[in-house]
Amino acid sequence: MSRRLFALTALTLVTTAAHAQPTQDQLDRFAAELQVRYQVLDNHPAPAVCAPSPSCHLAELNLTAPKAPAAGWSIYFSSVTPILQADNDGFALSHINGDLYRLTPTAAFAGFAPGRPVRIPLKLAGHQLSELYPMPNYYVAGDGLAARTIASTRPVVDPETGLESLPFVAPFTDEARLAGGSAADATVWATAARVYAVNAAAGASVQPVPATAVLPTPLRTRPDPKGGSLDLSRGLKVSVGGLPRVQVEAALGRLARAGAGEGARGVPLRVRLVPDEKLALGGYRLAIKTSGIEIVASDPEGAANGLASLAQLVDARRTVPLLTIDDAPRFDFRGLHVDVARNFHSKAEILAILDQMAAYKLNRLHLHLADDEGWRVEIAGLPELTEIGSRRCHDPGERTCLLPQLGAGPDSSTPVNGYYTRADYIEIVRAAQTRHIQVIPSFDMPGHSRAAIKAMEARAARLRAEGKPEAEAGRYLLSEAENKSVYSSIQHYDDNTINVCLDSAYAFLGKVVDEMAALHAAAGQPLTRYHIGADETPGAWSASPACAAYEAKTGIKPADLGGHFIEKVSALLAQKGVTPAGWSDGMGHAKPDRMPAKVHSNNWGALAGEGPASAHVQANQGWEVVISTPEVMYFDSPQAADPKERGYDWPSRATDTRKVFDFMPENLPAHAELWADLRGRPQASKDDHPLEPGVRFNGLQGQLWSETIRSDAQGDYMLYPRLLALAERAWHGANWETPYVPGKGYDPTTGAFTDAMRARRDADWAAFANLLGGRELARLDAAGVAYRIPTVGAVVEDGRLRANVEFPGLPIEYRVEGGAWRPYAPDAPVAGRVEVRARSADGKRAGRSLFVP
Repeated sequence: MSRRLFALTALTLVTTAAHAQPTQDQLDRFAAELQVRYQVLDNHPAPAVCAPSPSCHLAELNLTAPKAPAAGWSIYFSSVTPILQADNDGFALSHINGDLYRLTPTAAFAGFAPGRPVRIPLKLAGHQLSELYPMPNYYVAGDGLAARTIASTRPVVDPETGLESLPFVAPFTDEARLAGGSAADATVWATAARVYAVNAAAGASVQPVPATAVLPTPLRTRPDPKGGSLDLSRGLKVSVGGLPRVQVEAALGRLARAGAGEGARGVPLRVRLVPDEKLALGGYRLAIKTSGIEIVASDPEGAANGLASLAQLVDARRTVPLLTIDDAPRFDFRGLHVDVARNFHSKAEILAILDQMAAYKLNRLHLHLADDEGWRVEIAGLPELTEIGSRRCHDPGERTCLLPQLGAGPDSSTPVNGYYTRADYIEIVRAAQTRHIQVIPSFDMPGHSRAAIKAMEARAARLRAEGKPEAEAGRYLLSEAENKSVYSSIQHYDDNTINVCLDSAYAFLGKVVDEMAALHAAAGQPLTRYHIGADETPGAWSASPACAAYEAKTGIKPADLGGHFIEKVSALLAQKGVTPAGWSDGMGHAKPDRMPAKVHSNNWGALAGEGPASAHVQANQGWEVVISTPEVMYFDSPQAADPKERGYDWPSRATDTRKVFDFMPENLPAHAELWADLRGRPQASKDDHPLEPGVRFNGLQGQLWSETIRSDAQGDYMLYPRLLALAERAWHGANWETPYVPGKGYDPTTGAFTDAMRARRDADWAAFANLLGGRELARLDAAGVAYRIPTVGAVVEDGRLRANVEFPGLPIEYRVEGGAWRPYAPDAPVAGRVEVRARSADGKRAGRSLFVP
């Protein structure tokens, strides 16, 4: 695809003077007045239409303008699905790099007719199932002029719901043509009636939330046989033994915000560490008696976890129930991955996420700090990494910034750009440390490294211009000018892969690791784990002189360099006392006997594909395997199969909170019995590489990738409340999960998940859903978390409205024929077109509405 040209007939700007250049005023006016309309027409046209591509979809771009400047301008825009064909001779379409395209009027362009749109039919790879899948912020640029965003393509945020829409994208209305990615795709939209049926089947009704409820569910809770509660209105008199108070300070602060602050005449709260073999690391014993409260743990994390449970037990009257909790985590590693590289997310957002992670006993933050689209942390001595690598703007030469990607637009000051200063990063790690959360920095390599590559090219150019010796200028270069390899990465870059045959590449890695270690040391949390990603791009070194010389010296062929790089980098990290971590497919290229004794692998193989086998193989070879399954653990996937939901749908068409809750992370093959495949069809699994006796996975991790997430509020929408279900599964092994049987495969007829297990699971879910609707979402409201408010299920039967919601207890409201919203009452009489929605637990935010058929 790279740099391929297509003839286009209609992206249009009047060419009154064929070779004249527009003025800045003309360009500005054109950007303000041009109306862009993008419409997806068909997600599964006939195979002959797509040939030779295996699949495609059809769309249309319409442009309307009252007036346009003369020639000398182009329109730039992002399309994350490659454009295969554009049928309009009036424009030349160029693929620049990644997802960035350019439309330039040709001599055949005849200009705009007033009020008449110029139509450009498009054929694109794959499919687009959401109105939010196209990227915003098209812009127009001309030589010597400041580029301007086309106003009609800017996103709009609804002040009532806080949700973003793209007004230039036509609404999806044709379910038959647009809901699935192929004619055989069984995906249907989550309409009000279908949501109603799902909620009804789950028993969505309000149940009382037990005073003893804690999330995630403790191992054992024993209420006092006589009942009763303890009044904390006088506060707590805290004593801490066996550990410095600073190690529970953050947890005590959370307890105070729950209504149980400290007071000199308060109820005694004793927190102490004891060497007790019965208390697992991270576990605790919490005893609430009439005489006071005691928390016992074997490590500071356990003490903080006990305080987190206590905070959840404080009710509105500032009382807690009398009980004893004995608790321990299911997994040592309970993680969340947050991508701040594709689109930046603020320090305040990361600090807020850390607070919620600690509240629900998650203890690893995998912070994805660099990728093709951005480098997000300041590295001493390498200023170009953040001066250039953290910004995207319209600079075709990329001397001051990276090219715009992912709808970033031409302006480098927008919030998708940015980085953490060294002080910012120290603050983040320090905040994590006080909450017993390990920060794992991630800089993807050797692929997904374009931001670093371009920054180091800029560094070399600067130093050469200053007359510095080539040894200094090229010390950290990641690319080779003489490399003629032709390749395209999964995100369609042709220059995003580090040349692993350069000594300077390893010098760069060593420099970055040392600087990150220094930041961690300054924050009081030693750097003990570093995530290298381990993605590569086939063909990136096929025509590299440096790699040809390396092969002559070592015998290692270009096809084997990826695994060699992982082995070499892992050894470098191990020498520094750092555990190497990476994604399972990349790490799988390395030979186990050439790797350090301790290796971390995030298994992201598909459940219906290589996921179970790769997870089992790597765990059997002694690696720490963290389950990161895309179908259920990728929180950038849409939360419902609805064209108005955000997210990439390649892992899953719908990953709602229930799906995360239902996950059985210690028996990956078993899901084939219970879940359909990506297209809604039955599936089967095998276990050709069973886990060996005594081998367990090390943990569970949710992933928030940010290609489609351009703001902190959108990050909250995608994370919550799914994060709470992640915490439940990472901490608590449910009694309804299908036990793992080595070598056993599954399909919908297996019958391993019995009716009794189903009944226990559904009852467990009903309790969890009520806990969220009746208590926990209100806590998120109080913390300022903009979680997703679920859409309401509803039907009209015999002229009466029946409605339900995924989290019982959330307020539901409706309106008729666009009138005023009113609170829902069961079986409300209605006549006309009805619309329903829920509100946040505190009633201050409205959720997205659905029309009732």
